[in-house]
Order: sequence, then C-alpha cells, then structure tokens
Amino acid sequence: MRSQRRTRTPSRRTEPTTSEQDAGGIASDTGAASTGAANTDGAADPGFTRLRLDLSYDGSGFSGWARQPGQRTVQDVVEEALCRLLRMARPPALTVAGRTDAGVHARGQVTHVDVPADSWAQAAPVAARRLSRLLPPDVRVHAIRPAPDGFDARFSALWRRYSYRVCDDLTAAEPLRRHDTLWYRHPVDVGVMNEAAADCMGEHDFAAFCRRREGATTVRALLRLEWARTSPSVLTATVVADAFCHNMVRALVGALLLVGDGSRPVSWPGRVLAARVRDPGVTVVAAHGLCLEEVRYPPPAQLSGRAQATRRIRTSG
Repeated sequence: MRSQRRTRTPSRRTEPTTSEQDAGGIASDTGAASTGAANTDGAADPGFTRLRLDLSYDGSGFSGWARQPGQRTVQDVVEEALCRLLRMARPPALTVAGRTDAGVHARGQVTHVDVPADSWAQAAPVAARRLSRLLPPDVRVHAIRPAPDGFDARFSALWRRYSYRVCDDLTAAEPLRRHDTLWYRHPVDVGVMNEAAADCMGEHDFAAFCRRREGATTVRALLRLEWARTSPSVLTATVVADAFCHNMVRALVGALLLVGDGSRPVSWPGRVLAARVRDPGVTVVAAHGLCLEEVRYPPPAQLSGRAQATRRIRTSG
C-alpha cells in the first residue's frame, strides 16, 4: 500500500465571523475578507492548482458560512471534506463569493481554493462523486474543476443575486416550506413595495441598511430590487447588486414589507437611504427566507481585470 504523503497547504487565516456579506470593494451581507494563499493577481502559488467549486446548502443547520470556533459552519464542513478527498495534512482555505449568515440558504454559491497540484491530479477523476459521499446531506458540491486564469470567487464576481420568500397569508402557509419562507402576519401590496424599491436603485451609500464594519465601505450598486407574487399567498423579492453590506438585503426587505402592509409611506425607504443613518424603524427580517441564487462572472479574459477593479475601495464621494 502506498504511504500517504503529507502535502503543504495554503495558510489558513481566520476570517471575521459576521456575514450575509459579499465583496465589492473591501468587505461585505453575504463576503468578508478572503482566505488562502492566493496572490493578488488571482493566481495560485507555484505547485498549486486553483479550483472552482459550485455548491448549494440548506442553511438551517449551520451557524453561517464562515468558520467559527465550536460552531458548525458550511466552510468548515466543505474544507474538511476537501482535506479528506485530497489527503492533505490539514484543510485548505476556501474563498467564497458570498458569506451567508446563520440560517441563510444557497443554491448558487461559488468558492475557490488553492490545493497542491499533485493531490488534485490524483483526485480529479472521482472528485465530484467522492465529495457527494464525504459531505452531509445539507451540502452539495455540484461541480469542482480547475478555475480559469485570474479567477477569484470573491473579487471577480460582477454581481450576486438573492431571493427572499414571504408568505403573507398565514392560513395558506405551507409547513413544509417553513424553513425557507418568512410567515408575515399582514397582507402586503406588491405594487407599492416595488414603487418604494425604485427609490433605492443605483449606486448609493447603504449605511442606513447595513451594520457598519470598521474599514469597510457601505457604498453599493443595487441593480435590481423587485417583488413578484408566485402564488396568491407567496411573494418573492429578487435582489441583485455588485455586492452587499452586512444585513443589507434583510433590512431592505424589512423596510419594504412595512410599506407593503401600510405601516409606512412609499417614500419612507428612500428617505431612510438618503439619511445614511440606521433607522430604528427598519426591521432586519429573519435569515431563513433568504437564499443566494446566483453569482455572475465575466468572460475568462476579463476575470483578472474585474478582480483588480473590485479591490479598489469605493467611496460615496
């Protein structure tokens, strides 16, 4: 039997533990500081291969994406599975497109990891199949493959798309969907919610809807914020931005629900946004209705340039 070699791994740095943050300048409601031994040009160190993983998970049983001492997190579970798959001495460090909070789900999460090239060469033919056995049923890696040159799961992303699912008729609430749907006790008007949402579109300082983090900008480009009914009792918000601050999506949803049920006027979310100060009237809704649906990247030739542009700190100037 061949003896198992101990392979060098990229260094594991500890991330901050807050999430629902993405990267879009420095940190972010779904990505904080990236981990791993990646160079700033988006390349793996010599002797290492950068892999892209596409995955989904049910966030109900996790304390969010980012590793936390004594907590079950998606990052820890996936890194441990990769460690076993690649027979590494210690788990490699993942860099994720969108760090999700405890209870937040993902259908289209993307991450990258730098691993020893020889370890990947041995595991590649059966990697996806073996990961399906190594991972628990609430996490699936749908694809694992070498990333194109310049790829950075966090900084190369053009935008992230989230959904938030709400049931506003409790007599019609589906018990089987209670882990991914907010049960809201008042009926809401989708039309006025979309009218209010229009005032939040574009690039703004979203400090009024974010939990501030030292050294992080709260300027974001909100590309889409739209509600639609998928059934008489269920409505879903689609939220797209280049990146999100901590709690941004859930705070926007909370503000718009108050407009929808008549508690606040249509102009209120726009006024809150313009004030750039957290408003105590804004409710950050529960995490379980939120899901990361998709992360979009540019063509391969533009990945490195996009990552460099994203790393530049934006200001509201």
